[in-house]
Amino acid sequence: MARVGAAGGLALCGAVGGLLAAAVVVPVAVGAGVVGNATAETFTELPPPPREEPLPELTRILDKNGTKIAQFYYQNRRSIPIGQVSRAMRNAIIAIEDARFYEHAGLDVKGTLRALVANAQAGGIKQGGSSLTQQLVKNILVNRAESERDRDSARVQSIRRKLAELRYALSLEKIYTKDEILERYLNIAYFGAGAFGVQAAAQRFFGVDAARLTLVQGATLAGAVRTPYWTDPSIGKEQQARLLERRNLVLERMEQLRMASPQEVARAKAEPLNLRMQAEGGGCGASRFPYFCAYVQAEMLTSPAFGYTDADRERRLQRGGLTLRTTLDPIAQEAAERAISARVAPKDTEVAAEAMIQPGTGQIRALAASKHYGRNPNRATSINLPADREHGGGMGLQAGSTFKIFTLATALAKGWRFGQGFNTPGAYVPSEGFTNCAGDKVNAPNATIYNASGEGKGGPYSLELGTWKSSNIFYMMLERDVGLCDVVKTARALGVKRADGGPLAEVPTFTLGVNEMDPLTVAAAYATFGARGRYCRPISITEIIERDGRKVSVPPSCSQAIEKPVADAVNRVLSGVFTQGTMRGQSIGRPAAGKTGTNNSYTSAWFAGYTPDLAAAVSVGDIRGSYKYPLTGVQIGDSYYGSVQGASLPGPIWVDSMQAALRETAATSFVAPDMWRFGGGYTPGLKELIKAQERQERRRERRARERDEFGDFPDYEDYGDYFENPDNPDARDTRGNPGGRGDAGGW
Repeated sequence: MARVGAAGGLALCGAVGGLLAAAVVVPVAVGAGVVGNATAETFTELPPPPREEPLPELTRILDKNGTKIAQFYYQNRRSIPIGQVSRAMRNAIIAIEDARFYEHAGLDVKGTLRALVANAQAGGIKQGGSSLTQQLVKNILVNRAESERDRDSARVQSIRRKLAELRYALSLEKIYTKDEILERYLNIAYFGAGAFGVQAAAQRFFGVDAARLTLVQGATLAGAVRTPYWTDPSIGKEQQARLLERRNLVLERMEQLRMASPQEVARAKAEPLNLRMQAEGGGCGASRFPYFCAYVQAEMLTSPAFGYTDADRERRLQRGGLTLRTTLDPIAQEAAERAISARVAPKDTEVAAEAMIQPGTGQIRALAASKHYGRNPNRATSINLPADREHGGGMGLQAGSTFKIFTLATALAKGWRFGQGFNTPGAYVPSEGFTNCAGDKVNAPNATIYNASGEGKGGPYSLELGTWKSSNIFYMMLERDVGLCDVVKTARALGVKRADGGPLAEVPTFTLGVNEMDPLTVAAAYATFGARGRYCRPISITEIIERDGRKVSVPPSCSQAIEKPVADAVNRVLSGVFTQGTMRGQSIGRPAAGKTGTNNSYTSAWFAGYTPDLAAAVSVGDIRGSYKYPLTGVQIGDSYYGSVQGASLPGPIWVDSMQAALRETAATSFVAPDMWRFGGGYTPGLKELIKAQERQERRRERRARERDEFGDFPDYEDYGDYFENPDNPDARDTRGNPGGRGDAGGW
């Protein structure tokens, strides 16, 4: 602390002297002669020692392999035994704060009077007046305070508080050894710069463990304890100058007490502070994987595993001292981050987010987003984009056609078969047949539904074709047929809830994904099918290691939400999305299933997919507001998009991330569906349509071959059946000429 004026110093010493006198008067009234160990004899009825709450300590987060990925804390502290503190550090703190520590029984009247004289001569606080035991008591009372008012009360300078501290100190001296008291003091004390306890201070100031603190370093930390805010070196040069002055006072005191030789002290005082200030390294913003860290932190505040009430969980988080083994897979995490950063830049207002989860366990393997995580709104976001609001996320994005999977599963569970479907119109009005789970009719006679991109093309669609082509009209008709409420129940059984925590909108367009979702919730629902119908609630923590070393496992929370055969059937249909549907031509090189999602007016785009080993969902939307800023005519990363669709941006991110995440995992195939149960469906007009499309495809292929051989000629379709049946003598072209003659003659 900087020296104050002589008058101020004497006034301060007078105040301390008054408190001391008051503390001594009571013992003297009981018995004369209060010196050294005799002090303890003067209080015939001592209170029990103060209740000690566990000290707030940092909580460490480990990935699934046991590597630390983050830490957070209410107070940056790591308690250590006295044997892990260097002798130089122990001597330094005793020298400046309580030189007769090993001689008195809690109150050192002789030492206190000496400190009063030294401080009066110095014009400021040069030596401590309270014993280390008394200081420990004060810190214990502050630490256990539940409110700022309680903390202020524990710090207030009053005769009553000083007497209470003294009585508590005498009680502590009866139950603890001197080394135990010193250990508790060194772990509870605040050293400045956000460092609580000697281990955190050693790391923060010098980047070493407390066991390696030298004479100079120990004297520096001992000098910081008395006025940690006044000498906080992280603030600036003025504070560092004060700390240097305090360090030298400690060294001088150590020389007086023969804890260090004059030569050692002279050399030490000649050295600069030699600080090697380390980053505090706390909080999720400092983590390599901030979105996952933020999810874990939120989980601690919401999971019953950390307390039955919000207050209990908040207290547990503040006290910390835990080691949490989590589900994060660094390979999957880095794969998601690379796939996103390759296509979406942090500066873009459009953001991509991805969640990866393991089917059958619910273990979250990765949470990633294109924006940096932090508090600077110009460069980062503090919203946990891959998660729901309960875990720090935002409002979410409309999930689009990824919701069609719930209607598909409901239909198959109700007896629908492969190949079964409708002959659909070019537009559809949901004017009847829709009832929510409350029994209310929720028809929308004023709404008109079209297929993707707004075209009015109808026709026959089966379960497979309607899924592969993502026909909105087909799925609206299918939802009406199997029942809106049953589709909603299927979604709920798979953990589906809105990102904002509100109730699901049970409306006819439910199957088209009008509800706002987060990637993790969608990924967990899709993972259910990879696990053959076993839904598992997402979990990020598998083991809690208490500060005393006790281990508590966190088991998965799972249920059989979908029949295994139904899940197998869904897997067969959604596998075709990669070979016959909207993701045709994009593959991860192993069996996979999934569904694109492109919302009306291109407000957001999705892809969700899975294998038996890993599931993931990717969303893309504008962080400024998806409805106000649709994904049309946008530059994202290095590419321009006339419109962003599920297969154009989320799909490729999913493909690249899944390939990399699974590179060390052997491929697993889906179980083949029960064709006796699910085969044999019929869709009116579909067979004829398929034959016509096949003929058209053959015609296109033939045209391409003939152009390669003969060059560009008139449209061969004018020649009708001739090109379908060149060997038929009755075939005629469109001008009535027999096949092989007329305008085509000579070929």
